[in-house]
Amino acid sequence: PDVIIEAQFDDNDADHGQDHLQDTLADDVKKLSLDTGEKGDGVHRTKQDDGPKVNDPRLLPDKFLQRTAKVVYILEKKHSRAATGFIKLLADKNSELFRRCAMFSPVDHRVPRAYVSLADCPPDFVTRPEDYSNMLFICRIVDWKEDSNFATGQLAKSLGQAGEIEPETEGILTEYGVDFSDFSPEALECLPQSLPWVISPGEMDKRRDLR
Repeated sequence: PDVIIEAQFDDNDADHGQDHLQDTLADDVKKLSLDTGEKGDGVHRTKQDDGPKVNDPRLLPDKFLQRTAKVVYILEKKHSRAATGFIKLLADKNSELFRRCAMFSPVDHRVPRAYVSLADCPPDFVTRPEDYSNMLFICRIVDWKEDSNFATGQLAKSLGQAGEIEPETEGILTEYGVDFSDFSPEALECLPQSLPWVISPGEMDKRRDLR
């Protein structure tokens, strides 16, 4: 690249003559010249020179390059696509989208906001949205189009008031895909039926007590 040198001088410089000013500029040029591996060949390159150009990334060392990649396939979806959050009306009341969708805002900010159908919302949500401002909902993300800033979701169920233990716990378990449904009768039959149940002395002798 071209190097532009600015020099400031006063009357004292003028007394030393033009030769002193040229020497000063030459020293500045040497300080700003690029180290190309050849002495004296850092500043005097011209546009006709066929030598290496610093703006060609193929000529730069690997340590100066930022490698990039492109996702081509998703092997496995690790997230449950379920999130706990709140629903609210869209800001633009005159839009066509306002009459069809509501906005779901997840509590976990790593999950994107999503449009949900008003048909999945409570019947009086549009007329009384303030009644649901503190109500937790479970939403599952079903799609996210490339040209949309928000995902598309489907409300699964209403959990209850935010801040209460049961709704908050159920929301966390649902987000992480934990099955917290009741055990089946077949599973319960595997447990001891005669209560209270105690460990027999014979079992205690051959087991390590980790209580």
